[in-house]
Amino acid sequence: MVKHPELLWAQRSSETDEAKNVVYFTINLPDIQESALDYNLTATGITFKATTGQPDKGIPEQQWEFALDFFEEIKPEASTKRLSSRSLAFMLRKTTQKIEFWPRLTKEKIKSVHIKTDFSKWVDEDEQDGEEAPKEDEDEMPAMPGMGGMGGMGGMGGPGGMDFEKMMAQMGGMDGLGAGGAGPSGSGDDDDDDDDDDDGPPPLEDAEPAK
Repeated sequence: MVKHPELLWAQRSSETDEAKNVVYFTINLPDIQESALDYNLTATGITFKATTGQPDKGIPEQQWEFALDFFEEIKPEASTKRLSSRSLAFMLRKTTQKIEFWPRLTKEKIKSVHIKTDFSKWVDEDEQDGEEAPKEDEDEMPAMPGMGGMGGMGGMGGPGGMDFEKMMAQMGGMDGLGAGGAGPSGSGDDDDDDDDDDDGPPPLEDAEPAK
């Protein structure tokens, strides 16, 4: 029995940038046998036939087939494809460059249980100007732990804290540092510690005559 595979799609549109005027079209079908793959991509649509399965690994063979017409024409010669163990993915170049999205994938206004939105690639039409935001987010992800480290420096846990302690030692105020480092939680030991925490650097000046 021939079956219809699941089809995923998303898109971008641009009046000026051809690279951002595309349809992401994925035939979500694992274990496609490349030797039995037969498809024809044209300016107006695509036909597809394939066999899946790996009999030598106990995965039975299955026949798949579909055909559809695109909402508008694409440039097959400028489009690309990638076959993997999980799917056959296309990046289709739209022929007409305009900011408006296609309202649907197919030429005819029909509902199909086999055609679904690819939410991993989708952005809303009015968010296209911010399309690079996900890329920026991805770039920022590795930097987040570093930013956390910067937060630690704020708590005097980094090398900067060591330099401050040396300065305090030279000024003879190491005892005062111990109280200051404790913060508000350590300020209830005595009244002098409270004064150190409230006034900050001035107690250091008072400590020099005491020495």
